[in-house]
Amino acid sequence: MAELLEAIMLLCFGISWPLNAYKNYKAATAAGTSWQFIALITLGYFAGIAAKLVSGNINWVLIVYLINLVFLGFNWGVYFRNRRLDVTRSATCPCEPATLFSESR
Repeated sequence: MAELLEAIMLLCFGISWPLNAYKNYKAATAAGTSWQFIALITLGYFAGIAAKLVSGNINWVLIVYLINLVFLGFNWGVYFRNRRLDVTRSATCPCEPATLFSESR
């Protein structure tokens, strides 16, 4: 039962990664995307995988961890693509890029 609940938790998280990658791909900007957040999630998945390996509790749930890491890898790819697009846009446009939450002083 614990394995099933762990897999459900992972599937709930896992469904969000392809949706997030698609949304960010369509947005074509890294503004509003936190690489620190993606890094923490990546670290968390690696810790979960390591826990499975260290405990010797290697079962089918490990596959769900790995699938989630693949989808998270797409998010990393989209993030770096969008960063490159942002840099290219800022190099071709002399204007200062707008930020999502700019402060007016």
